[in-house]
Amino acid sequence: MARVSVVTGGGTGIGRAVAAELARNGDRVIIVGRRAEVLAAAAKGIDGDVRPIAADLGDPDDVARLRDEVADAYGRVDVLVNNAGGNADLSDPGGDGLADVARQWIGNFQANVLTVVLPTEALSGLLADDARVVLVSSIAAIRGSGAGSYGSAKAALHPYAYNLATALGPRGITVNVVAPGFIEETEFFGGGLSDDRRAALIDQTANHRPGTPADVAATIAWLTSPPAGHLTAQIIQVNGGAERGR
Repeated sequence: MARVSVVTGGGTGIGRAVAAELARNGDRVIIVGRRAEVLAAAAKGIDGDVRPIAADLGDPDDVARLRDEVADAYGRVDVLVNNAGGNADLSDPGGDGLADVARQWIGNFQANVLTVVLPTEALSGLLADDARVVLVSSIAAIRGSGAGSYGSAKAALHPYAYNLATALGPRGITVNVVAPGFIEETEFFGGGLSDDRRAALIDQTANHRPGTPADVAATIAWLTSPPAGHLTAQIIQVNGGAERGR
């Protein structure tokens, strides 16, 4: 029987690559995101059984609707990849006042914590025995992001994953975190990455190249595979050694 896999933030970048990899392996894949037209285009462009569901993962009502739709259509979830997120510091740099600081921190909490916690809690009752859960964090959660709120929000996912792994482990469910470094071909920088900044990010790696969505997708595909059944509560870094610095 084909697995049922849910990939949040599945319309572009890493999420789309993960969805394509899982579909290629024969999974029935649900991709979730806010933009219905982007999801529809992604589903059309991926070979396999891919269903788009538009939802704001920071909205409890939208997430409840997602849960009900998945339950009605499939009855279970075998793989949950929580990839949705983004850096509010980039989309809204704000100013130096305390209100701006509060807005940035709240924005990154909503974008990177609630968008993981709400769908995970909502779909937890549908998780099959031996299911796989993967949370997508960031190198910023380990070494900082320069501004603070983005890396701190991503870091909140790590203890959450540890708690989930303990709670769900008796059912054979694994919970792991993948923390990518600089990944090209995504919308993360919103077209605002300068050539100098790109070169600096690549120079931090040991293998002298940027990461790709396929790099992360391959790692997540393995973490969701049967051979990875004894690997849980781990932070897997996909950053070409950049966390070690140069």
